[in-house]
Amino acid sequence: MLWTRRATMTGCCGALAGFLVLPASAEAAYPGRAIKMIVPYPAGGSIDLLGRLVAEQLRVGLAATVVVENKPGAATVLGAEQVARSQPDGYTLLTATSTTLAINKALYRKLAYDPVADFTPIAPVARVPFALIVDPSLPVTTLSEFIAYAKANPGLAYGSAGNGSPHHLGAEMLRERLGISVRHVTYRGAVAALLDVIAGRIAFMVADLQPALPQIREGKVRVLGVTTPQRVAAAPDIPTLAEAGLDGFELVAWVGVVAPAHLPQPIVEQLAAQIEKLTSDGATVERLTAMALEPVSGSTPDRFKAFVKAEVDRWAVIVRNSGAELE
Repeated sequence: MLWTRRATMTGCCGALAGFLVLPASAEAAYPGRAIKMIVPYPAGGSIDLLGRLVAEQLRVGLAATVVVENKPGAATVLGAEQVARSQPDGYTLLTATSTTLAINKALYRKLAYDPVADFTPIAPVARVPFALIVDPSLPVTTLSEFIAYAKANPGLAYGSAGNGSPHHLGAEMLRERLGISVRHVTYRGAVAALLDVIAGRIAFMVADLQPALPQIREGKVRVLGVTTPQRVAAAPDIPTLAEAGLDGFELVAWVGVVAPAHLPQPIVEQLAAQIEKLTSDGATVERLTAMALEPVSGSTPDRFKAFVKAEVDRWAVIVRNSGAELE
């Protein structure tokens, strides 16, 4: 039987509709092109390392091309703004820190992004412990001796990676808690400040434990305690500052991965699953733990979102009490 004209048109339109669906379906498969991981820090540091570990996991786990782009500057604002303004399609991600998503909100009068509204939280990656280190020529070996020395010698200089950095805020938390008078010296990065503690140009610093630990072990600086609630697995012989007499004192930075706001949930779940694989992998955990970094596993995107909101409020109080200059 011959087709009628209407049947022919229906058949053609149906075929055409089916033909048009194919490219849309292909486009929906994620990932279909290269993923860019923005790291708002220079290459070679611990944040860069974590970003590249995540990138490698995504490359292997999703069979994707992943490109890491370091975009340091303005206390991570440059890289964060780029990601916040990107399309929420899963192809631009940010290795974000507590500075990016919590401290900057309180530090900048006009921030180029909103850490809660402009990002989709994916997963935390690791916590970054800090330690109170001093020039080993100082006649102090314990926290109580340091307090006594600082009170007897007001105006001790300490170093940080810059105004509002965790190093700065941690030292100001100590100043307020201990009732001492100290002087802040800013550096272009934490390593430069650490080197001046070693050289005896500044008296002390609240330093990331990861770069400080080799210097501690070689006796180039003296450590008085770590700022974590429990002792750090990489250095179990170092007491916490809480153990040393500062009950409840805690300073821990963190690193996680976020994407632009409104990222589709299926892509969020794919990315979160890969990061969970990374942070629960035995070899990765062992490697990061040995570097004095603490992998975070067992989270979810919703828990990470709630955590970021809580951290914005917590760090706002710390920044306000620290006297850090608003930018």
